Formats: sequence, structure tokens, C-alpha cells
Amino acid sequence: MNLLGRLLLMWVLNTAFLSAIIDARSEPAVSSVSEPFFVKERQPTSQFSLKMQAESPGVPEVGVAHHQELNKKILITLIVASTLLGGIFLLLLYFWFYRCKNSENSKEKSQNSLEAGKGMSLSPIMVRFNSLRMVNKKSSIAIFDYQSLEAATNNFQESNVLGDGGSGRIYKARFDEKFLAAVKRIDGLRQNTAREFENEVNWLSKIRHPNITKLLGYCIYGESRFLIYEMMEKDSLETQLHGPTRGSALTWHLRMKIAVDVARALEYLHEHCNPPVVHRDIKSSNILLDSNFSAKLSDFGVAVTSGTENKNVKLSGTLGYAAPEYLLDGKLTDKSDVYAFGVVLLELLMGRKALEHVSPAQCQSIVTWAMPQLTDRSKLPNIVDPVIENTMDLKHLYQVAAVAVLCVQPEPSYRPLITDVLHSLIPLVPSELRGSLTVTEPTKPVCSESSN
Repeated sequence: MNLLGRLLLMWVLNTAFLSAIIDARSEPAVSSVSEPFFVKERQPTSQFSLKMQAESPGVPEVGVAHHQELNKKILITLIVASTLLGGIFLLLLYFWFYRCKNSENSKEKSQNSLEAGKGMSLSPIMVRFNSLRMVNKKSSIAIFDYQSLEAATNNFQESNVLGDGGSGRIYKARFDEKFLAAVKRIDGLRQNTAREFENEVNWLSKIRHPNITKLLGYCIYGESRFLIYEMMEKDSLETQLHGPTRGSALTWHLRMKIAVDVARALEYLHEHCNPPVVHRDIKSSNILLDSNFSAKLSDFGVAVTSGTENKNVKLSGTLGYAAPEYLLDGKLTDKSDVYAFGVVLLELLMGRKALEHVSPAQCQSIVTWAMPQLTDRSKLPNIVDPVIENTMDLKHLYQVAAVAVLCVQPEPSYRPLITDVLHSLIPLVPSELRGSLTVTEPTKPVCSESSN
């Protein structure tokens, strides 16, 4: 109604203005009619004036007729102009109503096409979800209310706990029979958790990639923070490898597919974001798996833009995955992510944890333990995870081991780019599992810098 109000105001002001002009133009006509009386009473100042009056006694009457005729023309002109403006006003009003109607129709068509694309009608909770206020115009991150999260998690019952993340507990949330999500709850807000929460929302509201987990929304309630993610049915790579099943569901080919998925996510961050992004916390617990064992990189709470090695970046990450130069000198580059990826690759090969306790007071990293044996082809088959032992082509095993060795080199300059790693691993994934894994050039996003 804002446009309609402006048009009405314009019409009122225009009418008032025209009325004022008409009134002003009518005053001279009255004075012209009265002119003969003033002429009779006025004393001429010279004989020339008297003579002119005697010779031209009808001049005032001619002036009255002339002014009346002029006023009629002006009045007609103003009426025509007013009519034209009224027509323009009605035309603009028509276009305004037409635009509003088209807007409503387009929204309805958009929703119908969305429903048709999904092959099902939108449930009430999804309609409400889609209508929630967005963080910004370019983002699809919604703001959830606490009551809906409480209802979806059955008041955050223990039976809905999916796991414990680094900064909070993760719950299964069922909004209805068709809409499942994972909710991370962060309680006891501290400075670092508040910063990581903001960082997570900031990055995942901009980054879109098939191998990066999707953030659906967030909620702020008192001192608690909630992050709502898409549901990943197979949990994390850590749970699959080191949980109760001990990697039994992960065949050699699935492990290679997971490695390629993670490499694709890292290539996107390092090569296609502007400026490049360093994840800074690559580890098996931050690699989530969907129902088809497709991997998605998660947890961007400590991610930063590349080239921050000279800044005062707080040391962050996980022991066993953190690169030596980062731990010792605080130097952080994309090669730090490559090192962590190499550790994950060793986990996939051997089924061992990145850091294992060999005694109550001593830990041993998988890199330290495996490095002497990775370069010995006669010993390599003996350290492979028993679940996948003798299930792969030995040439492929040697190739993956060689890639892992390069990734975990102590000197960053000796490590390959993640793009080279990706091209080395893709041929090892069967075509039936590869699907959309063919390397394509994603749309280049503009990722704003976020400090930590």
C-alpha cells in the first residue's frame, strides 16, 4: 500500500494546487469589472489623460471582456490537465494492482513447482520452515524458534542423542514424518564457543557444495545456541571406523569414494573460494556420511581464510591431525589441511585412530607408527585394516599409500596440492560409485573473510 498512498497524496496535492491557481486567476477578473468606478473617481493628472479618457470611454469594458476570455481558457486548460493527471493516476493504480496480482501468482507457481520437483506436497512444518526469516538475501539459513526444536527432539531426550561434538551434543530432530534434521546444542556460552558459532553460521550461509554439509538454520535461546543440519544417516567416519562395527560396512571401494569426496570438498575450499578457505580441523569425526556413504565435510567453527599465517590466529585443531609447522610455529596454509587429509587417508587404510594410547602416559600418532612401513611394499599389506585385507588391487594400495606419504610430509612444500591428490584418487573409484564425482568447475563463490 506504500505506492498507493504515494499516488493518493500526489493526487490530493495536485488538486489543491490547481484549485489555488484557479482562485488566484479569478481575482484579476473582479478588479477588471470594478475598473470603471475607479476610473471615474480618479483625477487625471494631465490634459493628455483627460483627452484620452474622452476619446476612449469604452477601454475598461474591453479589458473586462479580454480578461474573462483569458480566464476561461486558463480554466479549460487546467481542467484538461487535471483530467490527464487523473488518467495517469488511474493508469498507475491499475499497474500497481496488476503487479501485486502477478507477484502473488508467481509465488504460488514457485511453491507448486517446488512441490512438483519433490514429488510430494509440502507438510505444514516445511511451509513454516520455508517462510522463516532469512539471515540475508543471498542465504538460505533459517532462524528456528526454540519451541519447535524442543518439540522435534522430544525435549532433548537422551534417546535422541546422536553423538557428542567438540562443542556440544547432537540430537536427532523429527519435525514431522518427512523432515528429519540433526541439532547441535551448545550450552554454557563462552567466548570461544560464541565465536565458533558465529563462524559456522557465517561460512555455511555462503558455501554450497555437494560434499560440504548443509546448515539448515540456527536458534539463539538465552545462553544456548543451536545449529540445525541436514540429517546424515550413517553418522561420522570416526563412528564407522572406530565404533562398534569397526569399519565392517566400509569396503575398499567405499573408503576410496569417501577419500575422493573429502578431497573434492577441500579442492572447492582451496581452489574455488575467493579468498581460499582453510578448514583447520579436518578429522574423521568431522566427516559425515549419508545413507549412500557419500561423505560431507562439517564443522567450520575454526575455519579461516588462507594467508592468515602472519596473523595472530589462535592455535586450534586436533592433536594427531594438526600439521607440525602449525603446532610448532603457528604457520597455517592450505597445506595444513592436506596434512590432516593424509592422516584421514591412513585411517581409511589401516583402521587405526589418528592418536592411540600405548601407555597411560604415552600416545603414538598413526603417522609415526605407519611411516616406516608405508614405504616398504613387503610390509604394507600387513598393516592394512583386516576388514579390507586382500580385497583390493595391490597396485591401487601402493598408489594410495604413496599419496598418503606425500600428504603427511613434515615439510609443507613437499606436500602436493589437494587438486593433485584428487586426480590421483578418482581413477580408483569404480564408475558405478563415482556418480557425480567427475571433477567439475563449481560456481566460484565470494566467501567473505572471517577471523578467529
